[in-house]
Amino acid sequence: MKLIATALLAAQKEMGNATKDSTNPFFKSKYADLNAIREACMPSLNKYGIVVLQPIVNLDGKNFVQTLLLHESGEQITSLTEIVCNKPNDAQSFGSGVTYARRYSLQSLVNVGAEDDDGNKASTQETKTPTQLLESVRKIALNHPSIQFDKAKKYISEGGDMADIEKKYIVTESVKKLLISK
Repeated sequence: MKLIATALLAAQKEMGNATKDSTNPFFKSKYADLNAIREACMPSLNKYGIVVLQPIVNLDGKNFVQTLLLHESGEQITSLTEIVCNKPNDAQSFGSGVTYARRYSLQSLVNVGAEDDDGNKASTQETKTPTQLLESVRKIALNHPSIQFDKAKKYISEGGDMADIEKKYIVTESVKKLLISK
């Protein structure tokens, strides 16, 4: 992680905040859309040998945008953000969910500033604070094998609570079974 961390530091020193140039007519609010986030970070990331990929992955029946920062050295940083849709089996709703997940994930992973002032208003079930929104996109998948998995397995074997692991990581059912197996 040494080379990608150094490159990311150099890139972040050059990045500015994303411009809030899109309007949500329903809420009469301005926000930085996915293109504004990309414009704020991609030139600097690419300059320092980092490419961004955002494929859609399915884990245990749930869809996620996986945001990968890949360095030319082969080192990488990755995170998963769940795709949330209002209407199941609706392509437009899914597309909107993908765009939101891509925007929030990339913005969080590279730490680009821009407050999305339509985010809290768009929540229909409960209002979330900006901290709660960031926590939901910062979770990464607990993968097996990995150092994080080994630490989590040790924690569980010493009587630790699975809920503590799930607060920090996205834990699939298959990984959960591996964690609790002897």
